[in-house]
Amino acid sequence: MVGPFLWMILTSLKTLGESQQVPPVIFPTVAQWKNYAEVLTTIPMLQFYWNTIITTILKVVGQVFLCSLAAYAFARIEFPGRNILFMLFLSVLMVPGQVFLIPQFLIMKDLGWLNTLTALIVPGLFSAFGTFLLRQFFMSLPKELEEAAKLDGCNHFQIYWRIMLPLAKPGLIALAIFVTLWSWNDLMWPLIVNTSPDKLTLSAGLASLQGQHQTNYPILMAGSVLAIWPMILVFVFMQKHFVEGISLSGSK
Repeated sequence: MVGPFLWMILTSLKTLGESQQVPPVIFPTVAQWKNYAEVLTTIPMLQFYWNTIITTILKVVGQVFLCSLAAYAFARIEFPGRNILFMLFLSVLMVPGQVFLIPQFLIMKDLGWLNTLTALIVPGLFSAFGTFLLRQFFMSLPKELEEAAKLDGCNHFQIYWRIMLPLAKPGLIALAIFVTLWSWNDLMWPLIVNTSPDKLTLSAGLASLQGQHQTNYPILMAGSVLAIWPMILVFVFMQKHFVEGISLSGSK
């Protein structure tokens, strides 16, 4: 698992000739740290970072809030057709995401959102997976807490906000990590809806470094290292919550 990451780092420090040499050279003769400076001047890396951070934060906030609302309704509120509607939600997970690309693109075009960050953010504000994950948490909580809150005069939203959300913290963190990874690494959708360089995310911006006839692999790998290190730090520092969230969501 670590091998590709090590090869990426080593390639980012090679010259173009060393990166294409056969048989391959594992270690660079002289570390080419200038590759990292060159990638910052070749593409607007800071703009890509800003676009990625903004879209990721808004997607995380949107999914944590909206998915938790829907999950609470499916887990705790009795209404006609609840189970059937939830099965329809789950059916979305059985359809490949590529099927939705053309309809979503046409919707973005009709709304005039092409080449905007809005087109990257809005479709990712809600997910069936996030609803399913948090529903499992809410279903595992004792009903006595909800009954006691109702006796104290709390309505459904107050129960959701003051009682359920604090107890579902591991699930919320796990969902936030999932959404962060998905949003940060998303490639296909940003390439489809955005063509303007100042609206691209990191993954789509790095794809522009791949040439039609020749690719400067050291520059591409240097950009990949700069793009990937925030996600590595997120997973390293949040892996406890990540594992806890996955294990508890399957306990019901």
